[in-house]
Amino acid sequence: MYLKKISALNFKNFDEVHFEFEHKINCFVGKNGVGKTNILDAIYHLAFGKSYFNSLAVQNIKHGEDFFVIDGEFEKQNRTEQILCSLKKGQKKILKRNGKLYEKFSDHMGFIPLVIISPTDADLIREGSETRRKFMDSVISQLDPLYLQDLIYYQKVLMQRNALLKYFALNRVFEIETLEIYNEQLAESGTRIFNKRKEFLSQFIPIFNTYYQDISNSSEKVQLVYESQLQELDLNTLLKEAINKDRALQYTSVGSHKDDLSFEIENYPIKKFGSQGQQKSFLIALKLAQFEFVKNQSGEKPILLFDDIFDKLDEVRVSKIVSMVDNDSFGQLFISDTHPERTESIVKQTHQSYKIFNI
Repeated sequence: MYLKKISALNFKNFDEVHFEFEHKINCFVGKNGVGKTNILDAIYHLAFGKSYFNSLAVQNIKHGEDFFVIDGEFEKQNRTEQILCSLKKGQKKILKRNGKLYEKFSDHMGFIPLVIISPTDADLIREGSETRRKFMDSVISQLDPLYLQDLIYYQKVLMQRNALLKYFALNRVFEIETLEIYNEQLAESGTRIFNKRKEFLSQFIPIFNTYYQDISNSSEKVQLVYESQLQELDLNTLLKEAINKDRALQYTSVGSHKDDLSFEIENYPIKKFGSQGQQKSFLIALKLAQFEFVKNQSGEKPILLFDDIFDKLDEVRVSKIVSMVDNDSFGQLFISDTHPERTESIVKQTHQSYKIFNI
């Protein structure tokens, strides 16, 4: 599978752009701020129906305009697939496949397998547990639509339970029977989410460890540790035990929405004890493991986006990644970089066909 061409209108800093791509390697080069990352984000939109970098959809519309449109043509299993994503201010975002409107964006999830590696991935180390949960959930959801449905349902019930707790506090009432209905609904979907995350990590962690050792050329051990309250007790019991605390806080303090992934090096938090090089290796290993996992599960090589990645790596790590590309582990790659000469010398080493676009 690969992206043949893309057009974008009024997207971020672009009035109108059109690109036709090489099926193997495509490079966007130019100075900082010219829009290289925005092109990668347009490609990401076609796979996920949203931006990787900006959670407010309306902010992806070019200043002074009322809408954006991104239109892409893919080759997938010897068929042409047309994906269109558009947004007009004040209206719902639109996602279409071959002219047919998706009623739910979740129905499109996984149809275009894609992985992005970006400097913003450092947030996985720097930020709180929600960022790491989103990473886990995005990988699993690409491959398991039932998991995505459980996530959506869990969040809906969680919001309703929290609203009920606030209502109780505001009106100085308490109805245990009503609360227990939400407890049961949360427990059912939350337990399935917990089991899927546990199963995913049992397969994912060995792949991650292999990539880390390959990239870092290092003997130190790194760990991904799944932290969940459900490791100790079932969710229904947790919810019952936390009822007084939840009433005081006016929100649900236990459940799958509190899960986390601990990133460790030699059993210490990598955030505090890992060097910059070790943290970079950790993050790239994490994303390449995501690529490998999605490829193994889906039977397709995902499109891989490298955002400004070579500028953040030393030559040893770059050469490791290049060697992976050269052995045909990857499918179609998109790379952004600020140095045209460096980019070309790197991609020439792969002996793969490539195109370079000066932005």
